[in-house]
Amino acid sequence: MSCKASAFLGKHGFVQNVDVDDVAQAILYDMDQGLHGQKADQDMIRNWALPPEKKPAGKTVIVIDAGGTNFRSCLVTFDQKGIPSISDLEKTRMPGVERELSKKEFFDQFAANLEHLKDKADCIGFCFSYPVEITNDGDGILIGFSKEVKAPEVVGSKIGASLADALVEHGWKRPKSVMLLNDTVAALLAGAANPTSGNVYSSYVGFILGTGLNAAYIQPALPEVKGFDKADIINCEVGKFCKIARSDFDREFDAISAKPGTFFLEKSCSGAYMGPISYQALKAAANEGFVSPKLAAELLKLSTLTLIEVDGFLRAPYNKETTLGALLADYGTQDDYSFVFEVLDAVVNRSARFAAAILVAAVLKTGQGHDRTKPVCIVCNGTTFYKTYRTNGRVKACLEESLTKKRGLAWHAVQIENDITLGAAIGGLIRG
Repeated sequence: MSCKASAFLGKHGFVQNVDVDDVAQAILYDMDQGLHGQKADQDMIRNWALPPEKKPAGKTVIVIDAGGTNFRSCLVTFDQKGIPSISDLEKTRMPGVERELSKKEFFDQFAANLEHLKDKADCIGFCFSYPVEITNDGDGILIGFSKEVKAPEVVGSKIGASLADALVEHGWKRPKSVMLLNDTVAALLAGAANPTSGNVYSSYVGFILGTGLNAAYIQPALPEVKGFDKADIINCEVGKFCKIARSDFDREFDAISAKPGTFFLEKSCSGAYMGPISYQALKAAANEGFVSPKLAAELLKLSTLTLIEVDGFLRAPYNKETTLGALLADYGTQDDYSFVFEVLDAVVNRSARFAAAILVAAVLKTGQGHDRTKPVCIVCNGTTFYKTYRTNGRVKACLEESLTKKRGLAWHAVQIENDITLGAAIGGLIRG
């Protein structure tokens, strides 16, 4: 990195080459606090379940994926060899997005959205991407909605039981089971149910780096914790972790974010936030004379940046079709090109190193990976992980250094097509 970019980032307390092991150790401490009932940033939500020992065979399950503005539903059928197929897929609006709904209206809309699957299976796997407390029967009590869903009467309800009641009111046979899980748990289960031919894994981690951020892993039994006498899948809600070094740019953006003072780790490295953080950095550079006057004036006219715009510039700095490429072509110097590239690359690199630290912590918590023939399977999901400039490769390079070289642990990062859908299907069959 140039002296100029280093001086600028240093001035604002931005650490791009964060120490992966140091951050992992801090995350591990917080995980342990949460597991033992102490105050912690991460929620450490138990799922009261483990992956099935064998692939499901000859089974059919209804799958619901509810999150953001979309409500997806389908049927997943596992043939006699355990090979899954997806059918009857429909996508519609998430209830409660367009207007506020009562509890009855909310679940009536769920039932209406599922009419095409009526009684086609007696088990339901429900990927519900909102904060819930998972109960030991596989259901979940809603803690609160996010993502603009407006149905306050639903808060505190058991989602699975309420859905089953609504389906019965709409003429269904009562489902045998409705299991709630979030997307990281679904990813983990997809890995456990779909091992690459010839591979055996000692444990599993589910990881999402997209618009948001989260991880799940299999926690061995904790005899010292009441009721934790056997292994369990833990949804960490790691995006809430706050014990990290933050720059001026992070603080400035956090102050104007929807929930200031929270989700520091997610705001430092997930897709929804890297663009705005980059914008804060370039705005500071423009105001402080780190870029040429003409470019500074144009940068200050921008209202924000998206990760797509940042990624487009990093992949092709001289492409005039991108937002930043056009500005630099018209108003920038060669020194400006280099400086802007280095600053934006620092933001993306920091994200990759934070992501690696999360995965190091999760793999260490499994207690597995000591046999090189039985690695820990890491199922990675999310457009930020796979499509953002150099992120995938940087994360894996950090894992190679921290897990393989330093600790002698074996891991295998995999991408599974339709992982959330297939994992939710597995979840629906665990108690079915």
